[in-house]
Amino acid sequence: MNDAFNRKYEIVIGLEVHTQLRTESKLFSPAPVSYGAEPNHSVEPVCLALPGVLPVLNAQAVQCAILAGLATHCRIHTRSVFERKNYFYPDLPKGYQISQFEFPLATDGWIEIPVSDPSTPDGGTTTKRIRLTRIHMEEDAGKSIHDDSIAGADATLVDLNRAGIPLIEIVSEPDLRSAAEAGSYLRTLRSILRYIDVSDADMEKGHFRCDANVSIRPRGSDELGTRTELKNLNSFRHVEAAIEAEALRQAAVLDSGGAVTQATMAFDVDSARTHVLRLKEDAHDYRYFPDPDLIPLVIADADVERLRAQLPELADEKRIRFERQYGLSEYDSAQLSTSRSLGEFFEAVVGRSGNAKLAANWILRDVAKALSDLDLDLDESKLTPDALAQLLTLVEDGTTTARSAKQLIVDLVREGGDPGAMVRDRGLEAVSDSGVLAAAVEEVVVQHADNVAKYRAGETKVLNFLMGQVMRRTGGKADPGTVQDLLVKRMKGDPT
Repeated sequence: MNDAFNRKYEIVIGLEVHTQLRTESKLFSPAPVSYGAEPNHSVEPVCLALPGVLPVLNAQAVQCAILAGLATHCRIHTRSVFERKNYFYPDLPKGYQISQFEFPLATDGWIEIPVSDPSTPDGGTTTKRIRLTRIHMEEDAGKSIHDDSIAGADATLVDLNRAGIPLIEIVSEPDLRSAAEAGSYLRTLRSILRYIDVSDADMEKGHFRCDANVSIRPRGSDELGTRTELKNLNSFRHVEAAIEAEALRQAAVLDSGGAVTQATMAFDVDSARTHVLRLKEDAHDYRYFPDPDLIPLVIADADVERLRAQLPELADEKRIRFERQYGLSEYDSAQLSTSRSLGEFFEAVVGRSGNAKLAANWILRDVAKALSDLDLDLDESKLTPDALAQLLTLVEDGTTTARSAKQLIVDLVREGGDPGAMVRDRGLEAVSDSGVLAAAVEEVVVQHADNVAKYRAGETKVLNFLMGQVMRRTGGKADPGTVQDLLVKRMKGDPT
């Protein structure tokens, strides 16, 4: 936000996140949950709202929802109620959505997010606690497709594959004060859901969808302004951009003497502007009432505690442990804790190689670059902890150089393999013959006498150039530390 806005106004943001739960079947029917299936192929009579069908609750979805509540420090209610949320839309065959309203599954939770701390000289971070109002279960609606090339300009297609898929809606309190904080909240929440393995939380596939409630108020005021709701935001970047655009729009309205109207807004990515979709509905517009086909959901305390015991170590806990157990920096620990699979991969490499700092450096630098270049996730790569640990051992014991080992990372990520055999087959063994190294050093010292003279006069920066010349003559297979020692000794007049 610009300085003029920040001096005059404060943004107040609350987020509503719909997350698809990881189940094989839908919330109230045996229809399969699948992504990318042919339209209207993952359906069953309950999804289609055919006469006489009755919903049957998916127990796995309930367990996933409880785990999400526990991981976000919510109070799990042993009794919750499914209600009918009534509205008409072509992709909602029943004319209502089964959701929870008055009696949700979980309430009063919180998560802590990293936020920038301007009080620190190096622009560091601190944590901020964001309260959660509630987590409730509901079924997804179908999907309306507006594609002129398929159905003509005035037609809408309906795909009901998504209808009935189990969701949880996670509603925050209006505790966020910037678009950056909103982005941090969403990334933290997604990390938690992935850590506990209840959702893929993939925004591109619609597994993690965000609506943002945005209002502004005069800086220093405690009263909330009139909020608008931004719908259908499908990336972290778009969420942040939409929030800033809507805050600026509201500021322009107030600065011109107008009043902000409660409404549902859309964000246009190309113009970076928001516009009104419709006047905002209130809860009474949906005419909620308990679903007569579903009895209240009653959960035993023992079942809640059993699920609590299944919770894995979460990202914040893992980060702190990595700092203490392995002596890693706060930054490295945080990066290695961003996903459960990455943290487990790191610890597996350390368990085999015994060098935590070296493993962290290679994973965060070379492995991360290879994954990015190949557009792969770690889980999709062929690199195993055993292979990486073996490669690091080959570097540490001098069998090959770090430079040569880096050449193998991409192939190991893409195809896998035995690092030892790859080093031998590709001739990447380190040059350790003292005679060969001494000859290379002598040749460089003779051919670059002017740089040698500069070094002896105190211009030590030329050492890097001279080392590069020796490395070139050994095909990059010499140990840089050994080369440096030999060069320094030779230029000081000691025999190599």
